[in-house]
Amino acid sequence: MKSQTLRNAIRLLFLITIVISFLAGCQKNINDKKRVSNEVNFTTVTNSTSPPFNLEVILSGEGNEFGLVKFRQDNDTARIITLDTWVHDLEPNHSYLLQRAVDPIINGNCLSTAWLTLGTGLLPQAITTDATGTGTAELWRDISVIPRGTSFYIHFQVIDAVSLAVVLTSDCYQYTVR
Repeated sequence: MKSQTLRNAIRLLFLITIVISFLAGCQKNINDKKRVSNEVNFTTVTNSTSPPFNLEVILSGEGNEFGLVKFRQDNDTARIITLDTWVHDLEPNHSYLLQRAVDPIINGNCLSTAWLTLGTGLLPQAITTDATGTGTAELWRDISVIPRGTSFYIHFQVIDAVSLAVVLTSDCYQYTVR
């Protein structure tokens, strides 16, 4: 009984953290999704005052399964995206992979199914859960080949590393390369 109470307290604390992060960091992204243009191909943002350089990506699954990806691009010349990833209530002591797909067609939908497994640079890295089904990973990706100001839609999924079944998915987010 104490175990279930502790687990519920951890879930509540995590949900509060997600809500606070969501309200503080990605309210603009929700509004950006509503103001979608119908342009084809990559869009270059030229005079925008606050392009979406950083995202708070919420991942959801069936039941209590969920996760968060803090997607950050520092203002540096290296142009590295950090993807601090956290998952909860997945299968204990198991490996999962974070994937992303981008859609260069700015039409309000993430239609791409060209999933790329993320990791440390070009090397895929698993997110391994502990005995409670919680796992974290500090992932990153070099985007220096993409021109600054390029804007596209991106969405994420977490898959089981063994069965390759999708366990968590995200909404569609707009991102602009800093």
